[in-house]
Amino acid sequence: MPEIDVNGQKIEVDEDGFLVNLDDWNEEVAKYLAEQEGISELNEDHWKLIEYLKNYFKEYGIAPMVRKMTKESGYSLKQIYDLFPSGPAKGACKIAGLPKPTGCV
Repeated sequence: MPEIDVNGQKIEVDEDGFLVNLDDWNEEVAKYLAEQEGISELNEDHWKLIEYLKNYFKEYGIAPMVRKMTKESGYSLKQIYDLFPSGPAKGACKIAGLPKPTGCV
Protein backbone atom coordinates (compact mmCIF):
# COMPACT_ATOMS: atom_id res chain seq x y z
CA MET A 1 0.00 0.00 0.00
CA PRO A 2 1.23 3.51 -0.74
CA GLU A 3 1.84 5.87 2.17
CA ILE A 4 1.76 9.60 2.70
CA ASP A 5 3.83 11.43 5.30
CA VAL A 6 1.97 14.13 7.20
CA ASN A 7 4.23 15.88 9.71
CA GLY A 8 6.18 12.67 10.30
CA GLN A 9 3.04 10.53 10.58
CA LYS A 10 3.03 7.69 8.02
CA ILE A 11 -0.51 7.09 6.74
CA GLU A 12 -1.61 4.30 4.41
CA VAL A 13 -3.63 5.32 1.35
CA ASP A 14 -5.08 3.35 -1.53
CA GLU A 15 -3.94 3.68 -5.14
CA ASP A 16 -6.17 6.76 -5.55
CA GLY A 17 -4.92 8.50 -2.41
CA PHE A 18 -7.93 7.73 -0.18
CA LEU A 19 -7.19 6.87 3.46
CA VAL A 20 -7.12 3.15 4.24
CA ASN A 21 -7.79 3.68 7.96
CA LEU A 22 -10.41 6.38 8.59
CA ASP A 23 -9.08 6.87 12.13
CA ASP A 24 -5.89 8.33 10.62
CA TRP A 25 -7.83 11.44 9.59
CA ASN A 26 -7.29 14.79 11.32
CA GLU A 27 -7.20 18.42 10.21
CA GLU A 28 -3.52 18.23 9.25
CA VAL A 29 -4.23 15.20 7.06
CA ALA A 30 -7.15 17.09 5.48
CA LYS A 31 -4.88 20.04 4.68
CA TYR A 32 -2.28 17.70 3.18
CA LEU A 33 -4.87 15.91 1.03
CA ALA A 34 -6.32 19.27 -0.04
CA GLU A 35 -2.89 20.39 -1.25
CA GLN A 36 -2.61 17.16 -3.25
CA GLU A 37 -5.93 18.11 -4.89
CA GLY A 38 -4.64 21.60 -5.74
CA ILE A 39 -6.47 23.40 -2.91
CA SER A 40 -3.95 25.64 -1.17
CA GLU A 41 -6.15 26.60 1.77
CA LEU A 42 -9.30 25.16 3.35
CA ASN A 43 -11.76 27.91 4.24
CA GLU A 44 -14.91 27.89 6.38
CA ASP A 45 -17.03 26.56 3.49
CA HIS A 46 -14.61 23.68 2.90
CA TRP A 47 -14.77 22.74 6.58
CA LYS A 48 -18.59 22.90 6.63
CA LEU A 49 -18.79 20.44 3.74
CA ILE A 50 -16.09 18.22 5.23
CA GLU A 51 -18.00 18.15 8.53
CA TYR A 52 -21.26 17.37 6.70
CA LEU A 53 -19.61 14.46 4.84
CA LYS A 54 -18.00 13.05 7.98
CA ASN A 55 -21.28 13.21 9.93
CA TYR A 56 -23.25 11.65 7.07
CA PHE A 57 -20.72 8.84 6.73
CA LYS A 58 -20.69 8.23 10.49
CA GLU A 59 -24.50 7.90 10.48
CA TYR A 60 -25.04 5.90 7.26
CA GLY A 61 -21.70 4.23 6.52
CA ILE A 62 -21.58 5.60 2.96
CA ALA A 63 -21.00 8.95 1.27
CA PRO A 64 -24.16 10.87 0.31
CA MET A 65 -25.32 11.01 -3.29
CA VAL A 66 -24.69 14.39 -4.90
CA ARG A 67 -28.37 15.36 -4.93
CA LYS A 68 -28.64 14.66 -1.21
CA MET A 69 -25.37 16.47 -0.54
CA THR A 70 -26.51 19.65 -2.30
CA LYS A 71 -29.96 19.58 -0.70
CA GLU A 72 -28.78 18.93 2.86
CA SER A 73 -25.58 20.98 2.85
CA GLY A 74 -27.10 24.07 1.25
CA TYR A 75 -24.31 24.25 -1.34
CA SER A 76 -25.11 24.08 -5.04
CA LEU A 77 -23.24 21.62 -7.25
CA LYS A 78 -21.38 24.57 -8.78
CA GLN A 79 -20.34 25.78 -5.32
CA ILE A 80 -19.13 22.29 -4.41
CA TYR A 81 -17.03 22.13 -7.59
CA ASP A 82 -15.72 25.65 -6.88
CA LEU A 83 -14.59 24.45 -3.45
CA PHE A 84 -13.43 21.00 -4.58
CA PRO A 85 -12.44 21.24 -8.28
CA SER A 86 -11.92 17.48 -8.59
CA GLY A 87 -15.55 16.99 -7.50
CA PRO A 88 -17.61 15.85 -4.55
CA ALA A 89 -16.35 12.24 -4.66
CA LYS A 90 -12.71 12.51 -5.62
CA GLY A 91 -12.01 15.79 -3.84
CA ALA A 92 -14.45 16.36 -1.01
CA CYS A 93 -14.76 12.74 0.17
CA LYS A 94 -11.01 12.16 -0.05
CA ILE A 95 -10.19 15.30 1.96
CA ALA A 96 -12.88 14.40 4.52
CA GLY A 97 -11.10 11.07 5.05
CA LEU A 98 -13.95 8.96 3.70
CA PRO A 99 -13.32 5.77 1.70
CA LYS A 100 -13.47 6.02 -2.07
CA PRO A 101 -17.16 6.23 -3.00
CA THR A 102 -18.41 3.38 -5.16
CA GLY A 103 -21.60 4.89 -6.54
CA CYS A 104 -22.69 8.17 -8.03
CA VAL A 105 -21.64 10.89 -5.60
